[in-house]
Amino acid sequence: MVRASLGVNPWSVLYEGLEHRTSLSFGTISAVLGVLVLLLWIPLKQRPTFGTVANIVVLAYSSDLGLALLPQHLGLPARAGLLVGGVLLNGLSVAVYVGARFGPGPRDGLMTGASTATGRSLRLVRTLVELTVLAVGWLLGGTVGVGTVLYALAVGPLRQFFLPWFVYRSRAGRGAGAGASEGADAEAGPPRRPQPQGTL
Repeated sequence: MVRASLGVNPWSVLYEGLEHRTSLSFGTISAVLGVLVLLLWIPLKQRPTFGTVANIVVLAYSSDLGLALLPQHLGLPARAGLLVGGVLLNGLSVAVYVGARFGPGPRDGLMTGASTATGRSLRLVRTLVELTVLAVGWLLGGTVGVGTVLYALAVGPLRQFFLPWFVYRSRAGRGAGAGASEGADAEAGPPRRPQPQGTL
């Protein structure tokens, strides 16, 4: 989506904006912000998990690797293909990541923790956080465009579509016929209580 240059998701808009203003790589900025966001977990009484650490490390390295392998300044058809492919793969990867139930990444944990702490819906908290991140990133020079809108509209339905194939269920859950929606509402991993749905 970055190489498509047609707009990226809100957090990536922020990463791009900071990349323009610093000497750090896209992946490094992702990792640094991930660690900084974890500090906001403290007053929310959230605890990092294996999935939290994996999210920071894997996203940082895979982002920089992908940007190193994909060429810049492509034609519009290739960029459109990268955009659509990026959104599809993002929906798939979110389903795999949520379905594994190893816990939330820093950004997701911030949103679920803030939702619990304030009593506001996850959808409202997510919207406010991502709009704020998007605005700051855009002001810093991040790419906002049709890809940003496409991501916002498509990643949720794509996640719901792919999740039944990847959501982890315990033996007891399988025996009871637990549905895939059990994992769809649990962006923070194994839920202690049901969480409202939101778009990752």
